[in-house]
Amino acid sequence: MKKFRKVLDGLTTSSPGGTMGSPSCGSAAGTPTAAPTPKEIDVQETLVSENFQLCKTVRHGFPYQPTSLAFDPVQKILAIGSRSGGVRILGRPGVDCYCQHESGAAVLQLQFLINEGALVTACADDTLHLWNLRQRRPAVLHSLKFNRERITFCHLPFQSKWLYVGTERGNTHIVNIESFILSGYVIMWNKAIELSTKTHPGPVVHLSDSPKDEGKLLIGFEGGTIVQWDLRAKKADFRIYYDEAIHSVSWHHEGKQFMCSHSDGSLTLWNLRNTTKPFQVTFPHGKIQKDGRKESCKPILKVEYKTSRSSEPFVIFSGGLSYDKAGRRPALTIMHGKAITVLEMDYPIVEFMVLCETPYNNEVQDPYAVVVLLEKDFIVVDLTQSNFPVFENPYPMDIHESPVTCTAYFADCPPDIIPILYSIGAKNKKTGYSHKEWPIGGGTWTLGSHTYPEIIITGHADGSIKFWDASAFTLQMLYKLKTSKVFEKPKPGEGRAAELGEEDPFAVQMVSWCPHSRIFCVVGISAHIILYRFSKYDANTQIVSLEVRLQCEPEDIITPSENENNPCFSEPGSHSPQTHHQHPVSPGSRTPDGAKDSIPCLKVKDKMVRVPPGYQSDLVIQLLWVDGEPPQQITSLDLNSAYGLLAFGNCNGLAVVDYLQKTVILCISTLDLYGATDPYQRLTRSPRRNRQSTSGLTELTDNQQSIDMERSKSPTSDHVNGHCTSPTSQPCSAGKPRIPMGPEGPRLTRRGPGRPPFRKAQSAACMEISLPVSHTEGHASRRAMLQQLHGVTMYSHDEHHTTASYCWNERESRENSFSRSRSSSVSSIDRDTKEAITTLQFGESYGRKSDALPTPCLWVGTSLGVVILIPLSIPTDHEERMEDPVTVGPSGAVQMLKGSVLRFGFLDCNGALIQSPYEVWRDLNAPEDPDRPRRRKLVHFSPSSSQDAFGEGHLAVVCSERQAKVFLMPSQSCLFVHNITESSFVLRADVVSLCNSVCLACFCANGHVMTLSLPSLRPLMDVNYLPLTDMRIARTFCFTNEGQALYLSSPTEIQRITYSQEMCDNLQEMLGELFTPIETPEAQNRGFLKGFFGGNAHTFDREELFGEAAAGKASRSLAQHIPGQGGVEGMKVAASGAVGELARARIALDERGQRLGELEERTALMMTSAETFSKHAHELMLKCKDKKWYQF
Repeated sequence: MKKFRKVLDGLTTSSPGGTMGSPSCGSAAGTPTAAPTPKEIDVQETLVSENFQLCKTVRHGFPYQPTSLAFDPVQKILAIGSRSGGVRILGRPGVDCYCQHESGAAVLQLQFLINEGALVTACADDTLHLWNLRQRRPAVLHSLKFNRERITFCHLPFQSKWLYVGTERGNTHIVNIESFILSGYVIMWNKAIELSTKTHPGPVVHLSDSPKDEGKLLIGFEGGTIVQWDLRAKKADFRIYYDEAIHSVSWHHEGKQFMCSHSDGSLTLWNLRNTTKPFQVTFPHGKIQKDGRKESCKPILKVEYKTSRSSEPFVIFSGGLSYDKAGRRPALTIMHGKAITVLEMDYPIVEFMVLCETPYNNEVQDPYAVVVLLEKDFIVVDLTQSNFPVFENPYPMDIHESPVTCTAYFADCPPDIIPILYSIGAKNKKTGYSHKEWPIGGGTWTLGSHTYPEIIITGHADGSIKFWDASAFTLQMLYKLKTSKVFEKPKPGEGRAAELGEEDPFAVQMVSWCPHSRIFCVVGISAHIILYRFSKYDANTQIVSLEVRLQCEPEDIITPSENENNPCFSEPGSHSPQTHHQHPVSPGSRTPDGAKDSIPCLKVKDKMVRVPPGYQSDLVIQLLWVDGEPPQQITSLDLNSAYGLLAFGNCNGLAVVDYLQKTVILCISTLDLYGATDPYQRLTRSPRRNRQSTSGLTELTDNQQSIDMERSKSPTSDHVNGHCTSPTSQPCSAGKPRIPMGPEGPRLTRRGPGRPPFRKAQSAACMEISLPVSHTEGHASRRAMLQQLHGVTMYSHDEHHTTASYCWNERESRENSFSRSRSSSVSSIDRDTKEAITTLQFGESYGRKSDALPTPCLWVGTSLGVVILIPLSIPTDHEERMEDPVTVGPSGAVQMLKGSVLRFGFLDCNGALIQSPYEVWRDLNAPEDPDRPRRRKLVHFSPSSSQDAFGEGHLAVVCSERQAKVFLMPSQSCLFVHNITESSFVLRADVVSLCNSVCLACFCANGHVMTLSLPSLRPLMDVNYLPLTDMRIARTFCFTNEGQALYLSSPTEIQRITYSQEMCDNLQEMLGELFTPIETPEAQNRGFLKGFFGGNAHTFDREELFGEAAAGKASRSLAQHIPGQGGVEGMKVAASGAVGELARARIALDERGQRLGELEERTALMMTSAETFSKHAHELMLKCKDKKWYQF
């Protein structure tokens, strides 16, 4: 614990202009400013560096770009490999583990050591890895790197310690799983085929031991050759040469037949009695044409031949459909007797696997389910029912159902919110699932002791919103909301609809949620905002719409008379803001027909609509097109349920909406926000210069390459930290309420010189652009990133007075051809047009230094690092609040920071976090109770409520891209300053609670995660978590309370991390256990006759053949053994695994037999000794029976 006592000046402070004159109050970490004050502030800081540690916790979602699949039939756990080297291991709900190969090579194949808690992975870099699954965090025990041959197929027989490895050259090697060393026993391709064969058989595509005899290995070559190799005799039993390429082979459990799938869409069945030709050839989907020939079919990539006790065998395969039917979806075919069922899939099939009751390949298989791994989905089909229904998937595999465009994370939510959302969402669940229990039920998971309600919200490209229960490291879908239902569907062919004919006009850009009042706000890519209220009842409602003109044109403000007609704020009592900010329209800003364009991007439904229980739309706000120019995207949003206000801004200005009265109370350009306190010298621009500049940028952005580049990006990538990138500027005027049944404005007839209003929403998930991170010039790297995103240069406060042009590398220069040096005049022009509202925060504060009591205020942060405080006057009485207008005072405090302002936070003078006031939730659709009138119940957290001295003030925490400051209110004194980064910039920042205290958490573009103490801004943690950050992570990273954070690690997966030491310590307890001790089922008794005539597969001893004594050592240059990172403990666990158990069992059996033999010998000796003793005793008795006692 460290105590900070600082004497602060609350009386003699400089004017706002003087404050802005020094942008930085200090440069060192936590540098205090010296200013005497009669008041002492005593803050006890309890957080220290030991409270922080960064680590990954759990990954949710569908494995991105899956490649392989494996299943342990005894442990009932499943593994999925991916192209990026990841392995997801799944069991019962709650058992979900993610492993990553350090090399990042694609996982080609997975093999479980069945019921042994181990997994073998074969990767594309020709390396085998052995993973220990007997610990909650699996680790690699051994690795074996092949140097001269490429791995193509692996096979591990059940209860064997020898792994067969097929290679691209056609050779088969054998690896000891215990030591992970190659055996000297090798099956060379030229020995496997006949000497007379003139062509290479191709890579090994299949390896399996015969169910009839484990000493026989079936080898399938891609070229169509199949060889059964006698491992004991080291020769081929038979060879099959087929004309078509082989993709897979599957045995009948008796070992007398096997089935092959081929590249021509055929299945061949082979009988071991006659291998000269196939016993049966079928084309399941190849029909006979009129000319008598078969239809050409696609390859059958995999087939599985499974027998059943109660019915005919199952033949299940993927592919094989005819080429003739274009647009046909991928399918899985199930042949059961004469019935053929084709299951069409939404995505291509990567791999499938049939789940059977027994792990032994020589027993009747009795399949009960088939797991199908698709490119973007994962399903399990129930084979026990005739209609083959699918199981309801308990894992959150549909996060990417529509691409994710934004995320939000809320920890420690009100406990009642999750049950109510689940009850509403459960009514809309799909039906028709199998009624049987989910078959992948391995592992154990218990609810940890450190749990609290957590909710994750994801916004998607199709306008949908998903609420997820994220408590206790799990993820379960609660409720889905479709924002597109508020709007009419754009009809193709209409003038405006044709303009808006993009794929994702409803894409979600950001969300704001108040869990206490249950008010939810969505910002869309088409410059629209939807406000939702929660209700447990359905209702008939008419959607109320507001249209706001938030466009700015600084060149119009060139005369004093025009400036006089543009007041900064609405007059008190003004209900209709459209009477303000009406700028004259210059001739150059009109459409060709001379009519002014005033329509929104989307059309709100104007009829009464029936809305189900859940979130129901209460208000829609849309920004308007002006003069053929689309509205700029919204960059910041905040709502407060206690005030009944919603504020939003973009690169043109700020608007505040009273959603209770459905009116716009403030609509103002960023320039007008400053009033007389503008810290910059604004240079007016002539219309001619502006047009020239605009046309130059238009030439850059209107070329086809740039437009194509724009269309390939996410709609949310147009703004990073709220910076506007539009090269054009438009007039600014206030909003106007729209009557739902009112007529539409004039339709568009052309597209203006600006960008389209939105592009295809490939989501933050699809952004693969890397942020260049420079270690010398931070703003240069930021400019490089923004230029890489948008093709235009950006400007912010830290680039002030910069005149040098920046050089990019060759690739960046080719991709981004626009680069120029900045003069002061050009800087001032860009500063006027591109200053965006980057963050907003409602709260109780002091609008002016002279205020004695806190009042409602709106904190505004801009991309130039300016902080503006706007006081609000809100009626307190319920009736007055619904009737009297909310008035906005002139802007008060103005402060300066380096870089764009990202986050505000408020602490009391004891260092405790001040929460924003909120309204307690009330159901507006509930039946009215005359005894209890429906009134608003507000909960306020005044800065003075937790302090002894009333009106003592509070602390304001402000974080920008490069700097953090703590101010004392109302004196506006800067207490502490910390320059967070010089070589990079902050992407996300938040004031979070942790360990009953608060801190400032930051995520930088160079991948660093940092925490700073509050209020002293001491660095507590700085971890280089991600060496290079891409735009997907930058767009979706978010912090929350209790030391947690998340981001989209791939387009389909959410990665959760923690920066709390306490959570890291308890992580093992909270994660699921993958391995559960289970007895291996005993093999069925085959019977005397079957065992006698069918051969005995269990007499085969692989150790005698493959061991070093018999086979010798393999060439050292062929493969290199690499010890794993599992450590000594892991090695011990591995030794106690499959092979160790088998070896120990064999040794114990030998020792037991030896002891039994010794016991038998000792028993025989004792019996012989007893008989001898009895004989001597009898002779002695006969000798002495007639003697008298005195004769002895």
